[in-house]
Order: sequence, then structure tokens, then C-alpha cells
Amino acid sequence: MLDVPPQPLTGKALLQKIEALGHLPRRETAKRCGYVTVTKNNKLRVNLNAFYDAVLAAKGLSLGPSSREKRGREPSFRVSVHKNGQIIIGSAYTKQMNLKPGDEFEIHLGYKHIHLKQVLNGQVMEDSAAGEAAPKKTRGRRKKAAGG
Repeated sequence: MLDVPPQPLTGKALLQKIEALGHLPRRETAKRCGYVTVTKNNKLRVNLNAFYDAVLAAKGLSLGPSSREKRGREPSFRVSVHKNGQIIIGSAYTKQMNLKPGDEFEIHLGYKHIHLKQVLNGQVMEDSAAGEAAPKKTRGRRKKAAGG
């Protein structure tokens, strides 16, 4: 092997090496900066993607997570009503809240909003000022008094 470092170069050391090897092709520069792997047949394979990512990182630039690093969709905190009238919350939220099948909620309707309040052991969990859940006894449906 040529002068391939045991670990790929990063940061200032990578930028200095690239500047010193400016006369070489990119593939050879990446190889001499340590961005290679050994195949089953003991041949060197140059990893240009990792090399380019390291160069961008050394220059303080980022293109964001690659499609390989990002798995699945992130929750968007927005849902729409389906044709059948249902609203699906989604597993991202139920996992984040550690909800299990069978967990119960009371639905409280407001003007243009819906509150879901979790029911634990027959008691509705209310948000307190400290941000902790405090139990509140559940009640049956009340009939609205006529005339106000």
C-alpha cells in the first residue's frame, strides 16, 4: 500500500493533505487521505462519498442527513381528517408518549380544538401548573340545564 493512514483524516489535517496532494486525481487523493476499505479479494476500494462528506465537514458545511441516515418520516404535528371522518394520530406520537394498546382517553371538545386527556385507574390525568399530571375523578355525562 502507498502511504495510507490507518484512520481517515478529518478536519484541518484532511484539508492540509488535500492541498498538498492537489496535483493528484480525486480518487488517489481520497485513497491517500485514508478513505479506503479492503474488499474480500484484498483490493482497496476508495470511498468517495465518505471523503466528500469529510471535506464538507472540515470546511464547516453540511448537506444535512443523507437518505441512508434518515429512516422513516418525522412527525409533522399536523394531521388531516380522512374521508371517513377519522383523525389518525400515528405511532410516532404513541411511542413518544409510551402509550400501549388499551390506554384510554377522554375527549373534550373546544372551539376549533380537541383535548385528549388520559384516563388512568378510572381517573382523568389533568395537567398542573408544574407540568406534572394530576389525577381528577371522572364523571358521567352531565345533561345541560335548559335555559342556561
